[in-house]
Amino acid sequence: MMRYTIKKTAETALESVDFGQAETGRLEVVRPESSLPVPDVSFRVLHDTANLYVRFDVKDRYLRSIQTKRHSAVCTDSCVEFFVQPKSGKGYFNIEINAGGTLLCFYVEDPARTPSGLAKFTPLPDDLCDRITIRSSLPRTIDPEITQPTAWHLSYRVPFAVLASFTGPLDTATPWRGNFYKCADRTSHPHWMAWSPITALNFHLPACFGELRFE
Repeated sequence: MMRYTIKKTAETALESVDFGQAETGRLEVVRPESSLPVPDVSFRVLHDTANLYVRFDVKDRYLRSIQTKRHSAVCTDSCVEFFVQPKSGKGYFNIEINAGGTLLCFYVEDPARTPSGLAKFTPLPDDLCDRITIRSSLPRTIDPEITQPTAWHLSYRVPFAVLASFTGPLDTATPWRGNFYKCADRTSHPHWMAWSPITALNFHLPACFGELRFE
């Protein structure tokens, strides 16, 4: 099982977080359905007593980002994703954010596929989404596609209270489960990348999640 340690930091504004304190993880699993070249993607995660801080760094090409509505299909754009399951036996959150900073986040209780989508999920309401702070180095919309090599980064802060509103009180003394992804479904060079190996072209596979331990 893949393992990642989320190191502790002092509570601060997102713009002031020193991600240099964090362990660096890399997305080295590339699904065979992907087009080449694929980007180089790393991530870093920190926590304090009240928040998770997440940063993705991407060396990319063929960038596109046109979804601007919350909970829209951001995975069709150049997109980074963090799926996290705070409690065993409970659901998980799929935090998906495109390069322009548009958020999709569901609480997924049954990821089985149905003709209309996932079997059981709840989109986070606006009042909770508004508490997730997001910063991208890129503009909100990228169209036409950027075809030259481009380095970009995206970071965000998620209050534990947002997650706990679905799961109940959280315990960081017990490992969580999760996975990190990069995709770009409807760009000229679609790709699907993961940190912890996935057994199919499907990011909603909690059995494939790695272990997240809190320092």
